[in-house]
Amino acid sequence: MPDPGEGLLEAEIVAWRVAAGDVVEVNDVLVEIETAKSLVELPSPFAGTVAALLVAEGTTVEVGTPIVEIDDGAEPEPDDAGPNLVGYGASDGAPTRRRRRTRETPDHASAAAAMSAAYDQHEPGRRADEVQPATVVTAQASGDPLPTPGTAPSESQLVLASDPGDAKAKPPVRKYAKDLGVDLGIVIGTGPDGTITRRDVEAAAAFRYLDEQPAQGRILNDHAAFQASGPRIGDADAAPGQPHAGTSFSGSSFGAGFGPSEGLGGFDPRQGRAERRVPIKGVRKVTAENMVRSVQTHVHVTEWITVDVSATMDFVETLKGRREFTGLRVSPLLVYAKAICLALERNPELNSSWDEERQEIVYYGDVNLGIAAATPRGLMVPNIKGADRLSLLQLCQAINQLVQVSREGKLQPGDYAAGTFTITNVGVFGVDAGTPIINGDESAIFCMGSIQRRPWVVGTGADERVVPRWVTTLAVAFDHRVVDGEQGSRFLHDVASILQEPALALLF
Repeated sequence: MPDPGEGLLEAEIVAWRVAAGDVVEVNDVLVEIETAKSLVELPSPFAGTVAALLVAEGTTVEVGTPIVEIDDGAEPEPDDAGPNLVGYGASDGAPTRRRRRTRETPDHASAAAAMSAAYDQHEPGRRADEVQPATVVTAQASGDPLPTPGTAPSESQLVLASDPGDAKAKPPVRKYAKDLGVDLGIVIGTGPDGTITRRDVEAAAAFRYLDEQPAQGRILNDHAAFQASGPRIGDADAAPGQPHAGTSFSGSSFGAGFGPSEGLGGFDPRQGRAERRVPIKGVRKVTAENMVRSVQTHVHVTEWITVDVSATMDFVETLKGRREFTGLRVSPLLVYAKAICLALERNPELNSSWDEERQEIVYYGDVNLGIAAATPRGLMVPNIKGADRLSLLQLCQAINQLVQVSREGKLQPGDYAAGTFTITNVGVFGVDAGTPIINGDESAIFCMGSIQRRPWVVGTGADERVVPRWVTTLAVAFDHRVVDGEQGSRFLHDVASILQEPALALLF
């Protein structure tokens, strides 16, 4: 497994493109692997025949692990020209061989000396066929004799001690059990090493109380089933030594779970759906690690503003009719992205990062605009390099290309690298706004909310009136270590101003 880059140490075998016996040339695709950040096709570094696939699909392997064997047809160099049997000396005219490149190994003499010292072996070694007389060792028996074999106890004899004094419980728990009238001898502790906890005592007391209550028709249980399962706590004739767990009593009315209930049409809560467990790996694992690291390092502050973006919606419709944008998908995201780039020029503090190691704040020259995308592989944040230097048409082309590659799952590690600012769009899910988590080492993230028709007050004085407008809520989360409240507020206001009136972009 070659190093896929970006500091990744492992990858998963997704699909083999070849099988044993296939003939491959140099740079032919051998396998498709999935790293924590992308799907990558690995080319063959050799030409030859695939001898064996060493790793099955779906297996995660570390970098450097052999995954495929390719026979290039070259004859292996013989180690010796003739037989050289151990114990019979070297053959005459030993051939010269090309020196193999091997890892450095410790000196054999040093290794032998270390082994001899470790085992206190100061005698010279013996030949394998040398016969040595056996040494007679005489020992005297000491101590008590071993017990004679007896009859194995029957299953009925294997009972737990029911003496409350034998139960593992701390003095406060014992007093608590005594106050509640709970016999510790029939309670199995759920604490470390079977220790009975306060919660176990409370559960035992609660179940005993339920057992003592008469049935009032609220819950109908299968009494035959739970009576057959064992004695109940509080029963005078309960067999000693029959324990009950503090959280699950097989003999109580609730021990086997709730039975069919009145008015539920035979519904049995015991017949629940099985849980599903999924290994934490790939994109999910990296996303979780990044989110935890971001929350632990950034000082998150989030601000919102609600704005009328009707002019932006009209501008989007105008761009859709332009010949330059034919074949491109034009959406409000394009205008948002351009407005953010313009606002970052005025407020460069949000296009920066905190360098803890050097104790410096890094202000980036370009805006590498990341766009959070929900892909089939999970949340991905590829970025557009130098987005602030692109024209509106070029920015639209870059966004379209990024969306297409993301949907196809063909993003490469370089597409995620060196991001400086991120946009996340929760509005596509009908959500008004959110409090996003800053991505990576960046200092801010912008959140787009849903754009909806809402009543809005327009005009002033006598002309003031309420009309339906396209309204949305914008949010920005920033790292308060780097960005002050004034700077974050000015940035959000600048973006809102452009979206409210796109012509104002000419003033930036």
